[in-house]
Amino acid sequence: MAPRRNGFTLVELMVVVTIIGLAAAVAVWNMPDPRGRVADEAARFALRARAAHDAAIVDARPVSIWVTAGGYGFDRRGAGQWVAMAEKPLRVERWTEGTVAATGEASGRLRIVFDPTGLADRPAQITLTRSGARAVIDMAADGSVRVAS
Repeated sequence: MAPRRNGFTLVELMVVVTIIGLAAAVAVWNMPDPRGRVADEAARFALRARAAHDAAIVDARPVSIWVTAGGYGFDRRGAGQWVAMAEKPLRVERWTEGTVAATGEASGRLRIVFDPTGLADRPAQITLTRSGARAVIDMAADGSVRVAS
């Protein structure tokens, strides 16, 4: 009769380590991007644009949104000039790292002005891209904002 041994063989241990490694790889592969989705960033921008629209109506003063490749911000017309708005949610924001905004403007800077009735001075389209994902923000002349992925 052969002596009985307690414990695992090297092959059994290697199989267990391989299974744990594969499970960890699948978990990491399926983790969401910590920066969030481009569609979520576009939705945040759209909500802030709508807040600017509403602020122009409530304050009965023009409010503008400016958009560049690096970020966006909001200005209010006062004393014959544009003054930056600093209160939430209408403050300067940078796009999330890796996000690129295309405005279609040769200067790279787009400005949309909401008049006191809420109408925009022109329609505009902003395209956000990051890591192959894309979201398009359409701003209509009536002040409405829509996001399409």
